Amino acid sequence: MATALLAFIPSPDRGVWMLGPIPIRAYAICIIAGIIVAVLWGERRFVARGGQPGTVTDVAVFAVPFGLVGGRLYHVATDWQTYFGPGGDPIGALKIWQGGLGIWGAVALGAVGAWIGCRRRGVPLPFFADAVAPGIVVAQAIGRVGNYFNQELYGGPTTLPWGLEIYRRVDPATGAPDSLGGVALDHTPIEIVHPTFLYELLWNLLVAALVVWADRRFRLGHGRAFALYVAGYTLGRFFIEMARTDHATRVFGDIRINVVVAAVVFVGAVLYIALVRGPREVLVAPDGDTAGGPDDTDRPADAATGPSDDRVVAEPGDRAP
Repeated sequence: MATALLAFIPSPDRGVWMLGPIPIRAYAICIIAGIIVAVLWGERRFVARGGQPGTVTDVAVFAVPFGLVGGRLYHVATDWQTYFGPGGDPIGALKIWQGGLGIWGAVALGAVGAWIGCRRRGVPLPFFADAVAPGIVVAQAIGRVGNYFNQELYGGPTTLPWGLEIYRRVDPATGAPDSLGGVALDHTPIEIVHPTFLYELLWNLLVAALVVWADRRFRLGHGRAFALYVAGYTLGRFFIEMARTDHATRVFGDIRINVVVAAVVFVGAVLYIALVRGPREVLVAPDGDTAGGPDDTDRPADAATGPSDDRVVAEPGDRAP
């Protein structure tokens, strides 16, 4: 038994460190790190397609706060009883640092912020979305590391070697249970479970690789790279969500609401990929020069600079978008 336990994945003993009176939360650090990766990689891909450097950062100024608000709103709306039901904590709905961001709301409202930013920079939203798609799903993978530190979003009991050890965390001062802000004083696991957050993390990295490969192979445009990311992510989320055992709102009897949302969004993304046609767009400067060659995806960021008033047109043989 002792040999078997050594094969399991230990959980961190805490997810919050105190720097004097300031709490340093692993969840927040992971979210910030994911955003940075998404912006930097998205910037590189956007410039490789002929866009002006700095555009992705400028658009992120709108998209990121919109996305955070949207993610929190979705979480609160689908778990409203925790905050507004009997014995609920309405103020807790504002405590985003304790976890609770719904990716569906983050992407939906983040897209609104991105649309505003793209309008200000004169860049069509589908063109922008294709550039940032793989970076977004990698950011989601990094965010799942925060769930690991929070000891949340796991599945049922397992004896598999990669089972996750869950510890009892308490407030060191009072000894009261505190799963988010507490510390595990005893590293004897109270249960060993499927690390579904890890399954999703790995799946997200595979989806990012798929989007990059397909984008290079088929020169996806008109929002199809983004749609491929959405389809790939929701396919995996559908099955991983069913394996989770954390509290969730149930619909249609006893189905987790995110299972239903994943299925609906997956169908929409697949239909978009199937119905939207045409080669990738290219940016055309006012002087008529085009930026971005046939193998421009992910080339060095200094290889193209285009003016701020570039416009997007179709490649030869395509209809104007």
